[in-house]
Amino acid sequence: MISVTKSNAQVSVGVSIQANLAPPVIPVYAQPECPVDGYLWQPGYWAWDPDAADYYWVPGVWVAPPNPGLYWTPCYWGYDNGVYLYHSGYWGPSVGFYGGINYGGGFFGVGFAGGGWSGGHFRYNTAVVNVNRTIVHNTYVDRTVIQRNTIVNNHVSYNGGRGGVTARPRPEEQKAMNERHIQATSQQTAHQQAAHADRSQFAKANHGKPAVTAMRSVNPQQMAQHAKAAANHTNTQAARTQQAARNNANQQAAKTQQAARNHATQQAARTQQAARSNATQQAARSNAVQQQQRVHAQHSQQQAQQQQAQQKRNLQAQRVEQQRAQQPRAPQQRAPQQRAPQRVQQPRPQARPAEPEHERHR
Repeated sequence: MISVTKSNAQVSVGVSIQANLAPPVIPVYAQPECPVDGYLWQPGYWAWDPDAADYYWVPGVWVAPPNPGLYWTPCYWGYDNGVYLYHSGYWGPSVGFYGGINYGGGFFGVGFAGGGWSGGHFRYNTAVVNVNRTIVHNTYVDRTVIQRNTIVNNHVSYNGGRGGVTARPRPEEQKAMNERHIQATSQQTAHQQAAHADRSQFAKANHGKPAVTAMRSVNPQQMAQHAKAAANHTNTQAARTQQAARNNANQQAAKTQQAARNHATQQAARTQQAARSNATQQAARSNAVQQQQRVHAQHSQQQAQQQQAQQKRNLQAQRVEQQRAQQPRAPQQRAPQQRAPQRVQQPRPQARPAEPEHERHR
């Protein structure tokens, strides 16, 4: 913590400076029963870890006051000139200003509505606080203080700035701030340290929803056990996440390898098919060329045979001509002229004498 002192009565106690980071909202939780007569309620709050640059939730808890007659004024965050200032809580004879923050459990923004000291004993207002009546007998009921002491009905955890509570100290609160104060007890400090040791209480881990919001009493061992359980849970979750990531990576690798094998098989099949198709086409082309060559050879052979036959015929004709030329020629005799055949006059048939009329009608 970086402690500074301001003259303004609103921030007359130690503060720590945080830059440009508002605390998360106050989580909703139920107040546990007061376990011991005389214990007072300390509401839960967000504390800051500068090394982690993160807020962590300190659970609400019932604590013993350092002396009877003292009241607890809760801590609060206040926005001032671009930074958030942490105003520490303290013990005093009256409740001072705590930013108008509605912490619940009797701290509704102004004073404390959960009871008051009477004759060295604390009387609890059971309309506001939760007590175990088998242990705590000094009780009363007053519901009017709830409305009278409430500043805001939201879960904003800081005063001032954008979205913050706009309350300012009242005269009685300013008077309380100038009274003699006693800082948090060692029990309260140990409670905050135990919360700090539990990494699951940090806002970055729980996203503003801590697992432990309130406790019946200060119990560092319980917080340590929860921290250990939370760490084990975190480790288990991390191991599961890593295992899931490894399984996913293995599955992806197996799928990739299978896909590569399938692709290689398909490529090999396509290559073999293409090779077979190419070989078939090459064989077909080769067969076609051979067939053409055979046809051409047969045609050439036929032409050669025809030429040989023609040459033989020509040679024979030449021999015949030569033989004819070598034979002596006979004298030519004049052929007698042939007379044209004479036509023989055929005798005409004589006319038949007419028959008598009576002969024709016989």
